[in-house]
Amino acid sequence: MSAVMITRKVRKWEKLPGKNTFCCDGRVMMARQKGVFYLTLFLIVGTCSLFFAFECPYLAVHLSPTIPVFAVLLFLFVIAMLLRTSFSDPGVLPRALPEEASFIEMEIEAANGNVPAGQRPPPRIRNVQINNQIVKLKYCYTCKIFRPPRASHCSICDNCVDRFDHHCPWVGNCVGKRNYRYFYLFTMSLSLLTIYIFTFDIVHVVMRSVDNGFLNTLKETPGSVLEVLVCFFTLWSVVGLTGFHTYLISLNQTTNEDIKGSWSGKNRVQNPYSHKNILKNCCEVLCGPAYPSVLDRRGLMQEDSSASATSAAPPGSSMSSSNSMSSSTAPPTMKTTAPLIPNEHTPEDVKPSLGASEQKSPSPKEQRPPTPKLPPLASPETDAEASITKDKTH
Repeated sequence: MSAVMITRKVRKWEKLPGKNTFCCDGRVMMARQKGVFYLTLFLIVGTCSLFFAFECPYLAVHLSPTIPVFAVLLFLFVIAMLLRTSFSDPGVLPRALPEEASFIEMEIEAANGNVPAGQRPPPRIRNVQINNQIVKLKYCYTCKIFRPPRASHCSICDNCVDRFDHHCPWVGNCVGKRNYRYFYLFTMSLSLLTIYIFTFDIVHVVMRSVDNGFLNTLKETPGSVLEVLVCFFTLWSVVGLTGFHTYLISLNQTTNEDIKGSWSGKNRVQNPYSHKNILKNCCEVLCGPAYPSVLDRRGLMQEDSSASATSAAPPGSSMSSSNSMSSSTAPPTMKTTAPLIPNEHTPEDVKPSLGASEQKSPSPKEQRPPTPKLPPLASPETDAEASITKDKTH
């Protein structure tokens, strides 16, 4: 068994931090809590389906055929703005890389100096000047960056969003710099559609009641009653939300800034982003340039992963597999050879090299031949004693 490093290319959205979900290979970006979004979609599609089924056939004949046509166009526009708001990047800011985060930490420590033990360190802020107005940039401890002006960290999506307005569960996404205009167009068109359906529901019930009576009308078109109830309770919230955001757009202000009172004038701080003109503020928010996403969700990046590889071999070839593994792990500058096994199949291109290696590197027995045993050498004293003993015997 051996570990093999495998390098594969993945999309950047697969490794992005935060609590977002992606679909269609990173083209669709939403929050994880999408239940209320599905409820919004169901209410819009369900109410319009009842209107097209019960009211439109009667009104097209007795009033005008343009009534269902305009309703279809308005319905398609509402759905398009809803999906555009829900599926787009609201302006998420990328988090700092480890090198960038360490560099920012060094800058902060150098600016603040050594803080004595037991004392709270000073707040991490930077001051910038916008239209002769001092604006504070706050440090995000999660993203490890100094947030741009008007940006804030969303606790639900766990991301810093540029020009953060609010997190809307009805659309299943944050509302920020890149999708605010689509959110406003969605609320405005939904208000018009709700008023349109509510008005012609009442017209339809009144026209039928004149001919057939009110009770008979309710029996023939039960969907009209349900539509009137849904539109009545939805109308106030949707129209009120549209009016509130119209007020914010006229001041060039966000919901987050309005709730916090950032430009309320308590500290003699005025809104540096307002042009002091309602028309100019509306044109900047609704007709400004479309900002590109800074996440590069569909970009490619390399990821290294380790995988274990095992190879099964028959019992007779266990030695050959071990020898081949040892030869494969040897450095490229060294040439190691192993003795051939009788039943082992050797490729033709390897046989010459093996024969040459056997000639060049003989076995240990050939390198060190056995030395013959020599009799011990006799000393001069031993020879003299032997000669004296021989004379005595004679």
